Amino acid sequence: MKKSASWRSPSNIALVKYWGKYPKQIPANPSISFTLNDCYTETEVILDDKKTDATFSFEVILDGESKPDFAPKIEKFFNQIVDEAPFLKEFHFTIKTHNSFPHSSGIASSASGMSALALCLLSLKEEITGKKEDDFHRKASEWARLGSGSASRSVYGGLVEWGRFAGMPESNDEFAVPFTGKVHDVFKTFCDYVLLVEMGAKSVSSTAGHGLMNNHPFAERRFLQAHENLEKLTEILASGDLAAFGNLVESEALTLHAMMMTSDPSFILMKPNTVHVIERIRQYRKETGTPVYFTLDAGANVHVLFPAAAEQKVKSFVDSELKQYLKDGRYICDRVGQGSERY
Repeated sequence: MKKSASWRSPSNIALVKYWGKYPKQIPANPSISFTLNDCYTETEVILDDKKTDATFSFEVILDGESKPDFAPKIEKFFNQIVDEAPFLKEFHFTIKTHNSFPHSSGIASSASGMSALALCLLSLKEEITGKKEDDFHRKASEWARLGSGSASRSVYGGLVEWGRFAGMPESNDEFAVPFTGKVHDVFKTFCDYVLLVEMGAKSVSSTAGHGLMNNHPFAERRFLQAHENLEKLTEILASGDLAAFGNLVESEALTLHAMMMTSDPSFILMKPNTVHVIERIRQYRKETGTPVYFTLDAGANVHVLFPAAAEQKVKSFVDSELKQYLKDGRYICDRVGQGSERY
């Protein structure tokens, strides 16, 4: 029996950050993100007859090249969902995948990659069993979470929330949900330019980074702060207050890095050029009044966030003043997207 499923799933950039988790990929605090449009992973999963006695039989192929080093992560993921998907033991899986963005560029490839894989496997489950999921995307988000926490948010488009939060009764630790609050039009077409300050593997994995929160002296206050900031952001998203949005999002980014710098062991994930870019963005905003802001993931690269109406100004600013700080002058122009899609 040979079957296949193909999904494209985007990366996302968190505005309120998730950092710290409990067993079974349960977040220590809620988070909210913009789903991107052009930074995505395309994955095709081909199911075929199994020719081995191993519990799981699969091969991962990235851009036409076999990637055996991906095997431990995939096997761990299969183990986490096999009770709901026993067919994983019965077939051989060829996982062909492609990222639209440079590999190891500091963009959350685990979010797009694991969500695309979860969507493919859930589609195959429906086909094999002949039973439709009651809520396909919710179940895909739950599966994706087990592979990568932030992947839970990539299943949906626009603004997506994950983790129990009093301001959203439908929120859940086990899956992400589309943000249900009021959203001002200015945030529906927001842009995100990803400035590639550094390329290559991070000095500390996300899994290890989350683990450093377990005995962190400031952890509990940080978790509470995330709830407070999400409540504030809910009001900001409704009002369209760009200055308040930028202030909160930048503070969240710096707090994430502050937690890493004050953990044991400690890590400084920013590079000198990260700081140069941040300082230049703030200076440009002050001088011109242009609503342009930054955020960071757990790495050196800078996400430049701004409303679509400012794109011409911001692109000129990036080209003339920020490219000098980037690896080979490289950056990616992106914007808020509509989420995953089958192809």
